[in-house]
Amino acid sequence: MSTSNDPRTTADQRSRHTVVMVLFDGIAALDVTGPLDVLAAANHHGGRYDIVTVSPGGKQVKTTSGLGLAADMPLEDFTGRVGTLVVPGRPDWWAAVSDRDLVGHLARLAGSARRVGAVCAGTFPLAATGLLDGRRAVTHWQLIDDLATRYPEVRVDREAIFVRDGRYVTSAGVTSGIDMTLSLVEEDLGPEAARAVARFLVVFMARPGSQPQFSVRMQARYRRSATVRAVLDAVTADPASDHRLSALAARAGVSVRHLTRLVRNETDTTVTRFVEQIRVEAARGLLEAGTDPLDLVARRSGFGSAETMRRAFVRELGITPGAYRARCTGGRPVRPQGPGAPAGS
Repeated sequence: MSTSNDPRTTADQRSRHTVVMVLFDGIAALDVTGPLDVLAAANHHGGRYDIVTVSPGGKQVKTTSGLGLAADMPLEDFTGRVGTLVVPGRPDWWAAVSDRDLVGHLARLAGSARRVGAVCAGTFPLAATGLLDGRRAVTHWQLIDDLATRYPEVRVDREAIFVRDGRYVTSAGVTSGIDMTLSLVEEDLGPEAARAVARFLVVFMARPGSQPQFSVRMQARYRRSATVRAVLDAVTADPASDHRLSALAARAGVSVRHLTRLVRNETDTTVTRFVEQIRVEAARGLLEAGTDPLDLVARRSGFGSAETMRRAFVRELGITPGAYRARCTGGRPVRPQGPGAPAGS
């Protein structure tokens, strides 16, 4: 049996990574179980994660689904080293931020943690500590305005599924907590281990954090102006068509200037940006299928060339089309269909 003076034991203890998951009443169960299942699976692929769950008073907590979760120990008693602190969320976020003891202990643990992750509405109690002031952060799209209003010092990202700013990682919630945690596993253990975990969980290998929270096509359906709705519907129906501003304005029977103003007022973006987002979304679908060479994907989605598509992907998602497909296919080789070899990534 090893003793505390055994250098091998000391080295092993140093190499362990303690993950502290904070539990409290009203949290969403998937905010907890999603990230923890990722880490548990990662322990079969080289991970050395020691998972500890803590709660106020060490009591069992009840989730939004009614599921009870037991904690390993009281939140107040945990004084060990924290590798990663994870804060889940409760939809009625105001209850969490009103709990001064909870916020105080989050500040204590986060202050010394190597990194801190917040899932969904978990961004709110973390923001209440003041540690997110001046940093980029995200939460569920339904709560974005609440976050921006309650914590104006936080630089709120309104689109991404998760963002990293220094030691702090925040996610949009629900399944994006899995994406966030896969990105942490990739950081710790490398892409192959993260892909192995993603395959085991039968999920895409981590979606880029900058990927929008919901479909651009869905956004196009709910516009007050019939002209704007018709134009956006035409773009979403056939991304590869001629969607230059002048062509769209002519088909709508309005001037370029008037169409530009209408779309800006309705969508808070430009026609050109909307077309690009729709084409990126169309290309993502083709890349996820993993069969067509990149130049063919570019033509079918309306970009015209693989290079134009690459620039659009980097602008919109922060990742190249080739890298996006590699993530979605778990790094498996893709056999091109049709003539020609894949154009660059």
